[in-house]
Amino acid sequence: MSGGKDVLVGVDGSASSNRALAWAMAEATARSEALRLVTAYSLPRFASGSLDAANTALSNNAVREGAQLVLDKAVTEARAAGLEASGELKVGDAAGVLVEESKLATLAVVGTRGRGGFAERLLGTVSSALPVHAHCPTVVVPCAAKEVEAGLGSKGDLPIKKIVVGVDGSPASKTALYYAISEALVWGAELTVFTSMTMASGASLFAWAPGPVDQSAIMAELASELDAILQAEMGHHKLPGDFKVHRHALEGRASALLVEFSSAVDLLVVGSRGRGGFSGLLLGSTSQAVLHHAACPAMVVPARVPVSSSGEA
Repeated sequence: MSGGKDVLVGVDGSASSNRALAWAMAEATARSEALRLVTAYSLPRFASGSLDAANTALSNNAVREGAQLVLDKAVTEARAAGLEASGELKVGDAAGVLVEESKLATLAVVGTRGRGGFAERLLGTVSSALPVHAHCPTVVVPCAAKEVEAGLGSKGDLPIKKIVVGVDGSPASKTALYYAISEALVWGAELTVFTSMTMASGASLFAWAPGPVDQSAIMAELASELDAILQAEMGHHKLPGDFKVHRHALEGRASALLVEFSSAVDLLVVGSRGRGGFSGLLLGSTSQAVLHHAACPAMVVPARVPVSSSGEA
């Protein structure tokens, strides 16, 4: 895994944050790792002369105290579950804080919605900041609207029994595959590995061909390449005899397939950069489709994350 020593989770007291915390607690337990909770907040800004110094200081103290209460409650919950847990209160932008804190983590976990520091961090214009720039894999835990309204943090996607990872042959997707296998080993989960091609665009690559393109042959070649990649990556792990892995070469858009898979599995794993179907997955419209519509948590493995066994970046 990465060079860190614990599971990092961003908390802010929201329903989405509570679900992310529950997921991170289960993950830390499965990994036998400590849990590090971080709450980030920004100090209120006032127009010059709108408030005197005393009132400004009072407001700042109130914000800090509120954030501390949220953090303390989350740490208490984690410790009550038997975890080694610590909390850190930080001033600053949540995405930036978590990116910095991820340097010493094996995994970062965050919800999709929140209040204050984490609000809209994975839904707006800076949504790709943490997954792309983190120094470890990042898990984005969704929270359904009805759960947000009820103030609940669902544990419906735990324990992790089924994992899906998308592979396109790029170095980033191979790194994602490495971490998907590692995660499957942590949970004893069943792993599905797939690659895909949209035939409408794939056929255009062969427009020079003198005759009709044999689509079945193309898919067979994709399947053969996927099998070779999978066998190579599995060689980097000590796999038990009952390790379950399925491989598929599918026709369709990667983002649509990932979203479709998400309703039947417990975790998606994908690299932050790729080529073909996965190109720009976390930088453009495709990434928004996955992060907005995935029904289960998604693990995003940035290209910068190292793979210790093979030395890849």
